[in-house]
Amino acid sequence: MKNAVNREIPSEILKDGLEAFKGAFYREGYRYKKAAPTIRAAVRPSESKLVDSIEEVIKKVGLKDGDSISFHHHFRNGDFVCAMVMAAIHKLGIKDLTVIASSLGKAQASLVPMIEDGTITGISTSGVRDEIGKAISSGKLKNPAFIRTHGGRVRAVETGDVHIDVAFIGAPTADQFGNARGKGGKSDCGVLSYADVDAKYADQVVVITDTLVDFPNYPASVKAIDVDYVVKVDQVGDSKKIAGNAIRMTKDPRELMIAENAAKVVANTPWFKDGFQFQTGAGGSSLAVTRFLKPYMDAAHVKIGCALGGITKPMVDLLKEGYIKAIADTQDFDVPSVESVHDTPGHFEISASEYANPLNKGAYVNSLDYVILGALEIDTDFNINVVVGSDGIIQGAPGGHPDTAAGANCTIIVSPLVRGRLATVRDQVTSVTTPGETVDVLVTDYGVAVNPKRQDIIDALKDTDIPLKTIEELKEIAYSIVGEPDPIPFEDKVVALIEYRDGTIIDVVKQVPERIDF
Repeated sequence: MKNAVNREIPSEILKDGLEAFKGAFYREGYRYKKAAPTIRAAVRPSESKLVDSIEEVIKKVGLKDGDSISFHHHFRNGDFVCAMVMAAIHKLGIKDLTVIASSLGKAQASLVPMIEDGTITGISTSGVRDEIGKAISSGKLKNPAFIRTHGGRVRAVETGDVHIDVAFIGAPTADQFGNARGKGGKSDCGVLSYADVDAKYADQVVVITDTLVDFPNYPASVKAIDVDYVVKVDQVGDSKKIAGNAIRMTKDPRELMIAENAAKVVANTPWFKDGFQFQTGAGGSSLAVTRFLKPYMDAAHVKIGCALGGITKPMVDLLKEGYIKAIADTQDFDVPSVESVHDTPGHFEISASEYANPLNKGAYVNSLDYVILGALEIDTDFNINVVVGSDGIIQGAPGGHPDTAAGANCTIIVSPLVRGRLATVRDQVTSVTTPGETVDVLVTDYGVAVNPKRQDIIDALKDTDIPLKTIEELKEIAYSIVGEPDPIPFEDKVVALIEYRDGTIIDVVKQVPERIDF
């Protein structure tokens, strides 16, 4: 059947309670009972939670074939924990595991052989990149992967759609009882927001740290009352590898022009007033928007009330300079942000559920006035793809993209019109991640398009010097430069399901042809 964004969802997928996407707010008012983990009570006050090795703790938790285990990705490309744990599991011969990770990428490349030999047969994640993305795209994973938003991952765990048998939580510091923080030690990652739901809902929780500190390790992101065991290792991660290549302040004239026009859109729309709520992505154009906003903020005498999401140095600088009143942090994308959280007044940690869970009583994303986001592709219905490359390979992350787009009063996409020899704006995206009904403005280097459904924004911008165009005009310009893209000849096998934040299926990803050269 075709869902609400006109994507074909195979009928065999819609079994076991799965539904096709029916609109961004289809489950508004939805009621559910929260799932409950199995609790292993610590009966004896003197019982120690310290275990000598990862291999020993795997035996203690009784991990077995068919279980589900989880990891967080706050160390990003510098994560050591997932690879260490999976190597120990592989050595013990445990198979048929489902990995429930907040994201997977370069640091987890060692998992690919375990996908191939059946150690890992299922994956649920909010991001897939590099070698793991290629492995899934080529059909090596036994079961279709579930790709969820950050808020959707929390929702799935809280509702019981996903059950975690054992959570392995890497922490820069922990005390002997399991109070764990993202701060301190030699592997500082700032916050542990994504691990919060894992700690609360997993049947058993193992904290892995390289720095044991005196009790109490306060304020704890993961609390001892949820932790079964603590393991000390040599190192849990490399903070220097938290920042990726995409996280940079651009000097590219094209990206700067896009950022300048995006700032103009913000400054000329109704929500630009003192205390507005704001989030920006970590790409070059997105980061540069904050630079161009400062003069408008000075002229209008306004400040940002609260900045959300993954935090970078430009946001921290604005906080310290007085342009932002508070930062609600769920992930730190660079070392300055890691150093700032909890230490700079007004810079504090929130959980992923507080940030973006669509089925709680008020996630922070619902307060957003503006969000600035990137895109791999956008179609003439304003649907966005940020997961599947134009070659058909899974190489991205929904992350908080659909969550923030749904919550914000004004969702602004910043993207070049063409990348290399490929059109960014096209008739149909390769895969839908974020529905066009939640996307309001596209800013490119060839013009700015406003979703026709947002007449209020069109009226606000019509008398400015912003170069307004229709989305169809931008598509035609892109096609005139690089030509119309050829469709990818996917195989029939479904290798991944892309869930919308409410748990409905917004798209499926099919296996790429064997002849595609990785």
